[in-house]
Amino acid sequence: MNDTTEDLRIETIFAADDIRARLDGLAAEIAARKPANLLVVPILKGSFVFAADLLRALNRAGVAPEVDFLTLSSYKKSRVSSGQVAILRDLDLEVEGRHVILVDDVLDSGRTLAFAKDLIAARGAATVETCVLLDKQAPRAVNVTADYHAFVCPNVFVVGYGMDVAHRYRELPYVGRIVE
Repeated sequence: MNDTTEDLRIETIFAADDIRARLDGLAAEIAARKPANLLVVPILKGSFVFAADLLRALNRAGVAPEVDFLTLSSYKKSRVSSGQVAILRDLDLEVEGRHVILVDDVLDSGRTLAFAKDLIAARGAATVETCVLLDKQAPRAVNVTADYHAFVCPNVFVVGYGMDVAHRYRELPYVGRIVE
């Protein structure tokens, strides 16, 4: 496949209704741990839709975290991770002594999540947990697992629900794969 994104066909993997239902369960799992002094940190850009819906689900479950954002990149416009993680936008809030949950769209190679987890831990967070929409069944480049995940995903490139290819398809209300 070439690098253009015109006329791509998208096959649904996780439907919008299934995602909505799963997020309430995920929020209940987090709420059951009764996290104190909670800071939720979505890793942008891909997690923004998931994070917004998860935050609303956490509210329904009685959890009221503070929120700050971290923008990291390892993909740029490619469908393959570059292997290097860069901080494009750092946090505004202090994490020292706080319970932090990092929210990301996909756990695949693990580099981005491991980088973020190490960064937040080094800054003195009391605990650092991770929550991902998709735990992709792909070989990990680093040893990292998600503390919470919404779905186990096949090892395919996914778009929709905030995730993109060359800045397109983030608006889709479901997660899908590009059909070659």
